[in-house]
Amino acid sequence: MATIEKRCNKSGGITYRITVAGGLDSTGKQIRHRMTWKPEPKMTARQTEKALARAAADFEREIEQGYQIDHKQSFAEYATYVIDLKERTGIKPRTIDNYRKLLPRINQAIGHPKLADIRPQHLNSFYKNLGEYSIRADGDKATARIDMAAWLRRKHLSRAEIARRAGVSSATVSTAVSGKTISKATAEPIAAAMDAKLTDIFKLDQDTAPLSPSTIIAYHALISSVLAQAEKEMLVPYNAAEKATPPKLQKHNPDYFQPDQIEEILQALESAPLKWKTLVYVLIDTGCRRGEACGMQWSDIDFSSGTWTIDHQLLYSPKRGIYTGTTKTGKIRTVALSPLTLKLLKKHRSTQWELQLANGDRWNDTGYVFTQDSGKCIFPDSVTDWLSKFSKANGLPHIHPHAFRHTAASLMIAGGVDLVTTANELGHANATTTATIYAHQIAQAKAKATDARHSVLAQFEKEKEPQAKSL
Repeated sequence: MATIEKRCNKSGGITYRITVAGGLDSTGKQIRHRMTWKPEPKMTARQTEKALARAAADFEREIEQGYQIDHKQSFAEYATYVIDLKERTGIKPRTIDNYRKLLPRINQAIGHPKLADIRPQHLNSFYKNLGEYSIRADGDKATARIDMAAWLRRKHLSRAEIARRAGVSSATVSTAVSGKTISKATAEPIAAAMDAKLTDIFKLDQDTAPLSPSTIIAYHALISSVLAQAEKEMLVPYNAAEKATPPKLQKHNPDYFQPDQIEEILQALESAPLKWKTLVYVLIDTGCRRGEACGMQWSDIDFSSGTWTIDHQLLYSPKRGIYTGTTKTGKIRTVALSPLTLKLLKKHRSTQWELQLANGDRWNDTGYVFTQDSGKCIFPDSVTDWLSKFSKANGLPHIHPHAFRHTAASLMIAGGVDLVTTANELGHANATTTATIYAHQIAQAKAKATDARHSVLAQFEKEKEPQAKSL
């Protein structure tokens, strides 16, 4: 039975403390659950009495059903606990880093309300604000205000050294040196590596563009995950995020290269450095992810059978730098390499041995196939950066690594390879994922199959026509 205690504060306001007994603790002591209830302004005594009775009955029922509605802990406090919990249970580091990047803006909007007070309309309002102009709280962009190339020459420092000190990729430093815009978050460690104030090196501008639906959905996913854990721990009666309405994602067909475009790319690669040529051949040949290609090690390749076992990838985060992680789905797969790709890999291995001999003790024997000149592994972003420059230099359509993955999938689907095999080759979690991503290509393949069947009937009908005329 709930007990109710009337309380008056110093300013004369009235609240009620509702107490419900809920079992015994480990020492045998009675557990008491409490909540504070405050009447709405201008309630009559009769209305207050009825509303208080309902609140007490609801609270008692919640405790009896095993719920312990959290009337003290804020969303921000609980969200920190949930992210730490997920980190301890083995969620991928990159996901945890992304959660922590998203959390500050969420806390600005709904961090202060109590966990149990979050309602769907609060979330809908937050999502609406995220999609509005000038809402980016962390959208500062940085552009070099000094001649960074001249500064590096005066200090006898390389871009690679600044990248190492800052924990970013050499490609990112090159972007900053060339006068292009980078994020403030990336500019800060670069300025620190240069032993200078951020504003002495970079000019900051506020990015006022609204957030994309996909980014808003990422915020929604984190909020939903936090509230789902609260529901699981019976701290809230329901997950408010499940009843909210985030924006819908517009489906985009994956971009891929046509056979004639691949031929142009291969032709241009003939004059490219061997390392990059070989890496692009691996991307085209296998449809692997960028991080998987960067993480390729010589021990993963079986030259006798012509296969490559993919069980890890290289990833980068500002907090951790470059690190080795599992494949995106955690699956291990073995793919066959074409004779031409194998030939290039063998040639590249010989070149790497020569580079190792030239470096002597300075060489870092990491075992990776694609490395920096020192033997250290390459930044995944450097692949994207090189392909962008390569496409511009050769007058090709913009090339990004994932387009080769889409191309491999499209070729398999067009060639009649079943979805299960295609999914296994690409390392998807299951064939449903493949069907969802490549629905457009599957529809095109089905249309071609339909045309092929219909053409048989059409040809038969055409052959009958001369006979009908002769009669």
